[in-house]
Amino acid sequence: MECCCSGNQTKADLSLLESCLKQYAGTEGSLITILQKAQEVYGYLPHDVLEHISERTGVKLAKIIGVVTFYTQFRTKPIGKNLILICQGTACHVNGSSDVEIAIREYLKVEEGETTPDGLFTYSNVACIGCCSLAPAVMIGEKTHGKLTRENVVKVLAEVAAAEDGGDSK
Repeated sequence: MECCCSGNQTKADLSLLESCLKQYAGTEGSLITILQKAQEVYGYLPHDVLEHISERTGVKLAKIIGVVTFYTQFRTKPIGKNLILICQGTACHVNGSSDVEIAIREYLKVEEGETTPDGLFTYSNVACIGCCSLAPAVMIGEKTHGKLTRENVVKVLAEVAAAEDGGDSK
């Protein structure tokens, strides 16, 4: 995971987080909930947002960064418009998820965790998406795609890209 204390990030509008911080003010054990809400608001967790959460909750910044970097659900840099989660669970693995990942990587021309230059896609490997009967499977946004091969995953990506471009695919 990339360091979240990079100085080249723009400042976030911290007022967007106020209702959440007020709701959980003084509530013991609410840090993860606050971080989840912040990520919903900003799409990721910029460093200035983490600093603000620290100031408002009294939780040390180092502890917050420790939580953010420990849990894979949290992101410290922006992601593409379409987040692709590639299942690497046992069923998906034995049914060819590594081939699906290679096809995705080759099509997008990015490595895991990177975002395409057009900002359209980011992909990440995950332990399981809970669709073993569809193995190998990926989620793109909220939609699950299963029984994938190198060929049909590229078709799925091209369709998503075409829908985003208004019909023009890569």
